[in-house]
Amino acid sequence: MSAEGAVFRPVQPVRAYQRVAEQIEERILSGDLPPGSRLPGERDLVSQFAVGRSTVREALRVLQSAGLVRSRPGDPLGAEVLGVTPDNLSRALGRLARSHISSLGELVQFRMVLDSESNRLAARLHDEEDLRRMTEIIERMESLSAGTADLHAFSETDALFHRAVAEASGNSLLGLCARAVHDAVVDVIEEKIAVAADATVWMERSVAHHRQVLAAIRAGDGALAARLGRQALYDYYAERVEEDTRRLLTAALGDDDGR
Repeated sequence: MSAEGAVFRPVQPVRAYQRVAEQIEERILSGDLPPGSRLPGERDLVSQFAVGRSTVREALRVLQSAGLVRSRPGDPLGAEVLGVTPDNLSRALGRLARSHISSLGELVQFRMVLDSESNRLAARLHDEEDLRRMTEIIERMESLSAGTADLHAFSETDALFHRAVAEASGNSLLGLCARAVHDAVVDVIEEKIAVAADATVWMERSVAHHRQVLAAIRAGDGALAARLGRQALYDYYAERVEEDTRRLLTAALGDDDGR
């Protein structure tokens, strides 16, 4: 296409509050404003950014909706910095799961890949403290399955196990994603347990699976640990995801050699 025939779309002007929010967000992400710190008060922000009070308040609303700060209009102490947390990520993934952008099948496939590689790396890089922590979490799951069958407490404890495995890999991002992805599908987990013919039996099988994963990690068998992670998630979710995305879960199972 010639230069004369090029077609351009109109651009949207960037509003002042967006620039204010971007600057503050950058300072938060860079670590200059760590979690627990405070932003300057509204009056100081108005002065520093040379904008009106309404612009500053709108910027703070944007940052609060993103989960980066906690703000109350007129707070003399300034907005509290929350920073990037698993809650931010899990809310974003939850919105994706409920939207047309991402299907539940895609989210479960992502978790299959995430858990599989977390298990593999944990088998190679764990230490004794990691093994102790995983063992304690499994024991907690076992006590819940034999007790009041508190489904929410059981699924929350399950999330702690997967987070412990991810953190045993030494990669903080894996731990962050492990919690976020689990939170995004936790309702599906609880629903599956709730509709099971015998929830206690279902939970006992889950505990047995976690013990198998722990044994593989303890033995340093990364291929087995990875395969166990993928297979369990497939078994849990294959009948729950959209039929047209089930192939994604099948593909994520991998080859027989554990890759």
